[in-house]
Amino acid sequence: MHVSQPGPTFDVHLDPEWARGALIDDVRRGLGRRPLRLPPRWLYDERGSALFDRITRLDEYYPTEAERSILEREADRIAAITGADTIIELGSGTSDKTHTLLGAFDATGRLQRFVPFDVSEPFLRDAADALNERYPNLHVHGVVGDFTLHVPHLPTDGTPMVAFLGSTIGNLYVEERRAFLAMLGDHLPSGAWLLLGVDLVKPVDRLVAAYDDPHGVTAEFTRNALVVLNRELGADFDVEAFDHIALWDPLHERMDLRLRANGEHHVRVPGAELDLELADGEEIRIEISTKFRIPSITAEVEAAGFRTRQVWTDDRGDVALLLSSVG
Repeated sequence: MHVSQPGPTFDVHLDPEWARGALIDDVRRGLGRRPLRLPPRWLYDERGSALFDRITRLDEYYPTEAERSILEREADRIAAITGADTIIELGSGTSDKTHTLLGAFDATGRLQRFVPFDVSEPFLRDAADALNERYPNLHVHGVVGDFTLHVPHLPTDGTPMVAFLGSTIGNLYVEERRAFLAMLGDHLPSGAWLLLGVDLVKPVDRLVAAYDDPHGVTAEFTRNALVVLNRELGADFDVEAFDHIALWDPLHERMDLRLRANGEHHVRVPGAELDLELADGEEIRIEISTKFRIPSITAEVEAAGFRTRQVWTDDRGDVALLLSSVG
């Protein structure tokens, strides 16, 4: 007889004081020297998370549906190979694609717990409530945190599988990727699993179209970084006077998303005790999105102590899922 779980539980590692201090540090480091940059984690407040969810539904943004097609095709096999009883999803957002995985794992009768992990607490709580209604026998345990910092707080009992989908790993610079994968490999026990989604190198026109949509949703998303600074630190950015720029960097094989100043700007950021002069046309890097080749990302994963067991791509070869084990 199945007994319904009492409801989602949560661990919150991003208290307001920590978040404010981290934001101030990032702003001083990123905007206090040239070239100007802001870490992408500040894009994902409640509004930013909602905007990104809209991006994933745009026709131009191919990664979401391409990855979903692999999950729909291979979810049963992933469940059979891993035998996992816990799924941990990093950067879960709405946990939309995860329903395919949860359905396959639930059908095995082994799945006991789902751990959605995200930086946006309101988004995470809404998603957890919806999951609890859909899977009443599943313990949903939300974790609010930054995956580059709070991996050591992930549960490791039973047989966990960490799902890191959407090529979110591509938002990290190579040194950050290596540090993150090493931290994950050190934390997870022998017998744990990693399901990693990556976006693959492809023709530049398709890449640029995916990150510079004609509807302006991606532009609104990148400008949200300035909205956050205005709200949280009392900055006076003229948000609409910055143009969204999406560039392909062939040397590093990554998309480079920036905000370009339209005119000269004098910006005050009182909360970070910073005054900033921007020249006409000067840019602030907001986010990168690295595109991968399967041999190179496999090598990165295995250097962190994982053993790659399976690699799947969608029919068009746009994205890949790598399934790797610890030990």
